[in-house]
Amino acid sequence: MIAVKGNQKNLYKQIKLNTQQTLPISIDISREKRSDRLTTRTVSVFDDLNGISGEWAGLACLVKVERIGTRAGKPYQQLAYYISSKCLDAAQFAQGIRGHWGIENRLHWVKDVVLDEDRSRIRLGNAPANLSIIRSLVIAILRYHGYSSMTTALRSIAHDLQKILLLIEIQKV
Repeated sequence: MIAVKGNQKNLYKQIKLNTQQTLPISIDISREKRSDRLTTRTVSVFDDLNGISGEWAGLACLVKVERIGTRAGKPYQQLAYYISSKCLDAAQFAQGIRGHWGIENRLHWVKDVVLDEDRSRIRLGNAPANLSIIRSLVIAILRYHGYSSMTTALRSIAHDLQKILLLIEIQKV
């Protein structure tokens, strides 16, 4: 399954039109309430590929995800499209998409926001990739030791070399 975004303008338009003109073969609706958020997710699966360019060989179905809700009391609506080479039911696609967002939120968001990766000025050679690996390793080590919040973890170990060394001490098996 691959997300289709605005950089695939023709495919995006084709999917949008197709999903407006045909009926889904499967629908999954879920609601979630978290602190200041209330979200209703509707995942719809379409197997009618009329109007979709033939260059997408192996395409089996289209997936539309609509998120409607409120954040901090303000309404929002998001629409996302996916293509898949395998046709599953909407609940299975919903689970896969949510799983992907779990990775996005637990790793990429932490690297971007907490560890400020996007503002790094290191841009030459292998240095950016190497530092990204080091950031991922730091996150993995902290999660292994039970920290769910990276901000809390970093505050806890900051300026305490002994704590840092205890976290990376190799355990004998």
